[in-house]
Amino acid sequence: MAIQATRTYVGSIQNHRQVREGLDSLGDSASKIWNVARWTADRIWDAIGEIPDEGPLKSYMKNQACWKDLNAQSSQKVIEELSDAFQSWFDLRHKFDEANPPGYRKHGDTRPKSTVTFKEDGFKHDPKNNRVRLSKGSNLKEHFSDFILCEYQTRPDVDLSEVNSVQNVRAVWNGDHWEIHFVCKVSLETNDSAGDGVAGIDLGIKNIATVAFPDEYVLYPGNSLKEDKHHFNRAEYDTEGENGPSEKSMWARRKLTKRETHFYHTLTDAIITDCVERGVGTLAVSWPEDVRESDWGKTGNKKLHSWAFDRIYQYLDYKGEIRGVEVLKKNEWDTSKTCSKCGDDTKSNRVERGLYVCSSCGLVGNADCNGAENMRQKITPSPQSEDRSNGCVAQPSTYLFDRESGTFHTREQVVS
Repeated sequence: MAIQATRTYVGSIQNHRQVREGLDSLGDSASKIWNVARWTADRIWDAIGEIPDEGPLKSYMKNQACWKDLNAQSSQKVIEELSDAFQSWFDLRHKFDEANPPGYRKHGDTRPKSTVTFKEDGFKHDPKNNRVRLSKGSNLKEHFSDFILCEYQTRPDVDLSEVNSVQNVRAVWNGDHWEIHFVCKVSLETNDSAGDGVAGIDLGIKNIATVAFPDEYVLYPGNSLKEDKHHFNRAEYDTEGENGPSEKSMWARRKLTKRETHFYHTLTDAIITDCVERGVGTLAVSWPEDVRESDWGKTGNKKLHSWAFDRIYQYLDYKGEIRGVEVLKKNEWDTSKTCSKCGDDTKSNRVERGLYVCSSCGLVGNADCNGAENMRQKITPSPQSEDRSNGCVAQPSTYLFDRESGTFHTREQVVS
């Protein structure tokens, strides 16, 4: 059976020298539109105490000179991004008083090169010749039919001529050069169910994921991700200037985003592959219902804001659908304090972070493994004959992320 999915493919621009000036002007114009819209929103905010909605802001901006620097749909996309940024700030400030609204896109007297999105009437794609034509706004055209023609090259395993539909194209400045991102609708063939087995996942902050398979427990610590966040966040804050983010600050932000994306994709690939190899066709994922609605204190709120449990679930869901693993979202209520062997839910059983000791049946084990087993049992309760002894829960396998290879390996393999 085939399913429809959205994929983004990156193309390196082969004629970069010829098109860079044109792309630079578009990226600068996108920043200019953002800044004018941001200033307008600020002025209205001061006057009536409210941020204007996306619709009225678009209507106002259409009369500004900078609007016609880009294709109309590209200009509209900038306003949509600003509106989304304000909405994210509204959501965040309920937890963090120090949260700042979206800022201006400027570095002193200069503007950064913003991403420019081209919707269906803003580009023409020629996949047979690996070319894409990008529209300019009327203000930047030297003549009526003026446009930017980019020649691109994708990965060897990507053939855009076989793609059903290119929904939009983005010109993205990666800090060194421009790239073309193709956002496509594709048909993917799905596999039959991987098997009758059931596994459970406990998602966390220290151990990013703990998986309870029918025959083994596996921990995926987030040490390397935590180190990356510390390193690149410090690089970003240390180099941010009075007039907004510096080039190095923006570089650090982009680098961390790429590292995080690679980590989460690699993690979820490893888990789904393990499920397929073990004959697991159903995966129950812990879902912390309304966890971000509660106040966990300043430090706790920051950790929860950066906790990517929803992102991990999304990756698992679509990867599992393709490979025959049904991924189910299950409320994790009480799974951390309930004994997976006897069901005792005494709160004090969770002795300390990482250790679970049941006061009723004597089970001693890793607390995250206990939580993952409870998730597994939400789908298939363990029969009395199944071995879920102390040794099984207390001595899980640990897979660490190896930066050199960019993959997960057992602790012994990474250390050696």
